[in-house]
Amino acid sequence: MSYSTRLFLTLSSLLLAKPPAEGTPAGGGGSAPTWSDVLDPALQRLKGLVEGFLAQPVTPARAQQFEQDLQEALRELGRGVVQHTYNRLEPVDIHALPGHVHFEAGLYTRLGRKTPQNAWTLFGQIRLWRAGYRPTDKSGDPTLFPLARALGLVEGASPALAGRAARLHGAAGATQRQTLERLRQDHGVGWGVKKLRQVIAAVSQAAAAQRHPAQVQRLLGLLEQASASAGKHKPLLSVGRDGISLGLRYRGITLSEVASTATLSVLDRRGRRLGTVYLAFTPEPGQPTMSRELTRLLRDVLGRWQGPLPRLCYVTDAGDNEAAYFKVLRRLVHPRTGARLEWVRVVDYYHAGQRVWAMAELLFGKGRPGTAWARKMLRWLLLPGGVSRVLHSAAALRDRYGLGKNKRAEFRKAYRYLSKRAKYLKYDEYRRLGVPLGSGVTEAGCKTVYSQRLKLSGMRWKKAGAQAVLDLRVLQLSGVWDDAYARALDTVEEAKVRTHDGSQQTGAENAA
Repeated sequence: MSYSTRLFLTLSSLLLAKPPAEGTPAGGGGSAPTWSDVLDPALQRLKGLVEGFLAQPVTPARAQQFEQDLQEALRELGRGVVQHTYNRLEPVDIHALPGHVHFEAGLYTRLGRKTPQNAWTLFGQIRLWRAGYRPTDKSGDPTLFPLARALGLVEGASPALAGRAARLHGAAGATQRQTLERLRQDHGVGWGVKKLRQVIAAVSQAAAAQRHPAQVQRLLGLLEQASASAGKHKPLLSVGRDGISLGLRYRGITLSEVASTATLSVLDRRGRRLGTVYLAFTPEPGQPTMSRELTRLLRDVLGRWQGPLPRLCYVTDAGDNEAAYFKVLRRLVHPRTGARLEWVRVVDYYHAGQRVWAMAELLFGKGRPGTAWARKMLRWLLLPGGVSRVLHSAAALRDRYGLGKNKRAEFRKAYRYLSKRAKYLKYDEYRRLGVPLGSGVTEAGCKTVYSQRLKLSGMRWKKAGAQAVLDLRVLQLSGVWDDAYARALDTVEEAKVRTHDGSQQTGAENAA
């Protein structure tokens, strides 16, 4: 059985046998405080604050001070309750605990006395007395503290505090200094930068490992919502992908490289976006991690979706990595039926419009005639056969006015951008199908994921630290933080108690 289950059964039997022993020696010596020791001073402090406030005239300044003092007193009360409760989880008599536990294929033997650990919680720092177990084979591995693992301590922080720190640190505009200050003000936590980084790295790694199943579940829920909606269009699963420049430090030198962002959005039958999940990865040649994770997410969502297949579209600009990934999408088959998936490919309307404006300036120069022509062409792009009409008009004007050598090369570049991608610029058809014309969600994702957190003034990143924060950002922006973190906590491995004959016993076997 697990160590926490054994503790529950042991404490239950002790409580049923006699009242809890209070004031008896703790594992590390001295006397364990009673509930009265914990509650009475805190209640007296609260009473004193109230009476002191009522004894003087009320002013805004005194009201503010009263609430601040009350918050501090309540936090101290919570700290005492948490400390007292956690220290009662293991019996005071260490010999009531199992002599051996099993963890990660190794056997551990109980030490003769408990030792203390300073742990941080939402209410501040507590003193935790816990039993330790050393490797029976004297392998030199670290001492195991099953209670700390059962509580889920992360680098000495409770799961609640560690999760709070991660959410603060992943928020837009956050810095290390701001996160530490918020933790100090709200929770009385006196960490330094090193401790914060250790906690953030541990939480980010654990939660990121659960990102995929949490995002799959989120998208399935959005598809159910879209399927139940009213409107003339099919529910839509829209995929987007883009890159953004990010400076990373290598051996003291900062180099700017292209990081990647991807979005998966679900639109209902009226074309309204119901929600979006995000992916983001630090720079790497060819962006293989992004391609792999995006494909895995798509396959698992479609494989688990039991309703009618939604319309699938891929909306991006025409960058090299974005265009290359469409080749991957075209080869995808349905995970359950094996049928080839059909994708509507859209080259972002805004990027197409940029080429129209570029041709307008080359043909007319800056001024009203060029502006009028560009605006007319942008309206034409939205009509049936629009891109052909725009190209024909641009070519006719080029032949009429002529262009110098340099302008001719720039004109050719903009013209070819539209002509080579004409089959992906059918905006009239896209509007009829309820498909987005632009990659605004993905473009905005680059800003919200990266610019609002990793590209603030003075920030410098190493790859591992940047990815840790990106993982937090993605979980929060995707709306799956609570689910992913809960899944991560559920995966924490506990020590297993050994029976007298040395075999491992599960909780279910014990209950039977």
